[in-house]
Amino acid sequence: MTGNTADIIIIGAGAAGLMAAAGAAEHISESGKDARVLVLEKMPRPGRKIMITGKGRCNFTNLKQWNEFSEHIHPKPNFLKPAFYNLTSEKLIGFMEAHGLETVVERGDRAFPASHLASDVVDTLVKAAIKAGAEILCNKTVSHIEHSICHPERSEGSFTIRCADGSTYTSSRLIICTGGLSYPKTGSTGDGYEWARQTGHEIRPLFPSLTAIVPKGYKHTSVAKGHIDRSEPLSEIGKDLCGNQLKNVALTLFVDGNEAQHEFGDLDFTDGGIEGPIGFKVSRKCVNAIINGSKAYVSIDMKPAVEIEDLTVRISTLWNEVSKDKRNQQKLYKDRFRILLAKVLPQSLIPAFGRLHPNLDHKTLPNALKDWKMEIAGFVGYERCVVTAGGVSQNDMTPKTMESRIVTGLYFAGEVIDLDADTGGYNLQTAFSTGYLAGISAAKSL
Repeated sequence: MTGNTADIIIIGAGAAGLMAAAGAAEHISESGKDARVLVLEKMPRPGRKIMITGKGRCNFTNLKQWNEFSEHIHPKPNFLKPAFYNLTSEKLIGFMEAHGLETVVERGDRAFPASHLASDVVDTLVKAAIKAGAEILCNKTVSHIEHSICHPERSEGSFTIRCADGSTYTSSRLIICTGGLSYPKTGSTGDGYEWARQTGHEIRPLFPSLTAIVPKGYKHTSVAKGHIDRSEPLSEIGKDLCGNQLKNVALTLFVDGNEAQHEFGDLDFTDGGIEGPIGFKVSRKCVNAIINGSKAYVSIDMKPAVEIEDLTVRISTLWNEVSKDKRNQQKLYKDRFRILLAKVLPQSLIPAFGRLHPNLDHKTLPNALKDWKMEIAGFVGYERCVVTAGGVSQNDMTPKTMESRIVTGLYFAGEVIDLDADTGGYNLQTAFSTGYLAGISAAKSL
């Protein structure tokens, strides 16, 4: 089959799209069918968003077994289960290595390319898809999709895909892998949501996830609550906090005064706000709460391994040592207190911590360390969030095939679905698993 006609067309050459192409083309080749798999990608080269994952190192999966893995999937993890077992984390690593990528597993069961270069993951996926027989056309911005019914009794038809450059393509199977709205510069502009809506699918509310949450007063902004663009300048407090990395702390999210989520691990203060592994983990619930009009605040426990009573005794002991030191006896209280702070806090954090606790002294310090409250005013939006929550409703799809229940021959995979995950390799594995299953299912249906 040549020209602008294919059996399977995949829109989007990201993680889900490239894996769908490899899966579909491999199945066609193994089954001896004569069928064409064509990928249309709007950007100049495939995998632009993969290139920036994991700060360019690309944590492409997580080796936790399903029971643990599923705890990191939202909103309904069981939808992913058939796709996950079709292409597990172990199978994915085997796939990557079979196509020449050396991999390593690091702390937290996270898998990376041994080179720690995301470009190697992209190159491996592209090579796998092309080797299997798929074709990839870049600089193809799809502007319109039409579906015509050829067999009314089966609701089966053909898809006509029109591109901005005037070209038109047709196929009997279509897989939409256009991603979400996050990082629009990589090509994720939400086109797939509109095409799904036009064909009768429900789109669950969209919102940014795995994003920076912005404490009140962290930025100079007129926004009282909600989306605060990352480019907004930092306040003096924000400047003092920015760059600090907190290791092994606890972060608790409160929504309307009630505890909503508790996480332990590392936290970063950045030019966006609160980020890092545990900052990202609470961002989903935090952003959703703010969007729905609720009040949110977080509490940071700087010493989670120590009970408040023990910490009080420890700080009292340290204070006595500082006060009795002959070198400090002539110093003012504030100078002696600063010496105490340096014994329990990173030096770079002391200015901001002091500003945010104006009445702090050695007696109130234990409570401040165990319960550092910050009201959350807003969040960084799609311009720099890692993933888009919400999307094509799971109810409108068959989880065993990724096919639409509404339009025969139409499949969805990856971030365009109402399926997102925590940081740590879970999102890419979700994209790879759903893409691979969609590709194989489309190929089997021919």
